[in-house]
Amino acid sequence: MKLNGLAGRRVLITRTADRARPLASRLRKLGAEPLVLPLIDFERAEDQASLEAGLDQLSAGNFDWLLISSTTTVRVLLEKAAGRNTTVARLVPSGTRVATIGPSSRQVLEAVGLTVALAPSELQSAEGLLGQWGQGPARVFLPQADIAAPNLREGLAAKGADVTTVIAYRTVDYPARDELRLTAELPSAVAYSDPVQPLTVSPEEAKTAVHAGTVDAVVAASPSAARRIAQLFPTLRTCRFIAIGRPTAAEAGRLGITVAAIAKEPTPDGIVAALESVFANEGNLP
Repeated sequence: MKLNGLAGRRVLITRTADRARPLASRLRKLGAEPLVLPLIDFERAEDQASLEAGLDQLSAGNFDWLLISSTTTVRVLLEKAAGRNTTVARLVPSGTRVATIGPSSRQVLEAVGLTVALAPSELQSAEGLLGQWGQGPARVFLPQADIAAPNLREGLAAKGADVTTVIAYRTVDYPARDELRLTAELPSAVAYSDPVQPLTVSPEEAKTAVHAGTVDAVVAASPSAARRIAQLFPTLRTCRFIAIGRPTAAEAGRLGITVAAIAKEPTPDGIVAALESVFANEGNLP
């Protein structure tokens, strides 16, 4: 019989190994066995001209705000800055304020030399940022994924902002094409140094384990990951679905996946707390 908590639990993390390592290390310290199943990857945007034009406007000081909604966008900025023989900090004028939606992206932005002027402290999402955004005119540059939902752009526009959006990168099924894969690495200040690499499993190995009931939970970080999980697993059987964020949970529900818990924060500690709450509650059932 398994004890309450995470000891002995097997948790499937649907991210690439480098992005999964912080959570994998945290789980391992708590006695769980993390498994990594990469489902999505990222490629450079097809329309580079629009992205370059937006960056030109940014460098020229034509925006009041730069809004970064993911750490992947920071990788794009790192590549673009290197191509211009500069840094991300120098790419963004001192008069342009920076906003983001979560602790991970804030940490990365600060590590590349940018000061974050606005980030939600409680609801770490587009909804949380919009709740703190003031009314009135503002010129906003918003580089996003190709599949980004329109709610952030529309919410800013409703508050009076003039929003320029560009596709910064494409979200694709893993693996990305070598010639288009984003290669910029996050700065050492936020790169994870745990020497233990999490075990990466193939889709077939994951399907076999889930079918056999030997995987206790699967963690999905985005709506696109939820869609890939639905495609890969006809049923999750006894495997609990843990969503990072409400949009991921909503997409899972739309797909008929039962959501066992939603991580309140998109951090290793937030995800661990969600997992612990699920197993603790199950242990208290009569």
